[in-house]
Amino acid sequence: MTSTPETVDPALPDVRALTIGVLGGTGDQGRGLARRMAASGLRVLLGSRDQQRADEAAAAAGPGVEGLVNEEVARRSDIVIVAVPWSGHAATLDALREHLVGTIVVDCVNPLGFDAQGAFALEVTEGSAAQQAAALLPESTVVAAFHHVSAVQLLDDAITDLDCDVLVLGDERSATDIVAAVVESIPGMRGIYGGRLRNAHQVEALTANLISVNRRYKAHAGVRITDV
Repeated sequence: MTSTPETVDPALPDVRALTIGVLGGTGDQGRGLARRMAASGLRVLLGSRDQQRADEAAAAAGPGVEGLVNEEVARRSDIVIVAVPWSGHAATLDALREHLVGTIVVDCVNPLGFDAQGAFALEVTEGSAAQQAAALLPESTVVAAFHHVSAVQLLDDAITDLDCDVLVLGDERSATDIVAAVVESIPGMRGIYGGRLRNAHQVEALTANLISVNRRYKAHAGVRITDV
């Protein structure tokens, strides 16, 4: 699975010199994103609370991925993707606040609950996981993205192009453009601006609907935006 970023939106910035960090990189979603971005030629740091687990996850993610403890990932990265479980979201970001000053933080966490009827969106005091991140990280620039990308497809080497659009939300245009460019470094994926951060709740909640779709049709459905 090797490729280089070639045909991306020419209006988007060049992100090939940036370092991308992934917090929660030992999970499938984080490891899958790290794998795809590294295969596209980006420099990727994969984080864990434990160095040995970080090393193991980085090795599993493939060439071009370096494993480090979360604090080092936060310090060394230009962009940090938060892919931790919702249960550890606030504590993880609070502990890394000083290391993330001036950093673009991409939150892809979906606050979901599960019961006998399936998945459902949880209420978040701040409005969404992304807004919680913004409240916890006042000196970082928070962007919401990567909510609807299948971890199964990210980790499947037989899939060379990811047939998926990624809604990118944030309050600073320069930051959402940078994140959209990171998205478009992955073959098959498009970064689509989806509004300001206050609109992140319904994007995160839509994941519950996609889980229902996937269970019903035995699929790994994503999202495509038409007429763009």
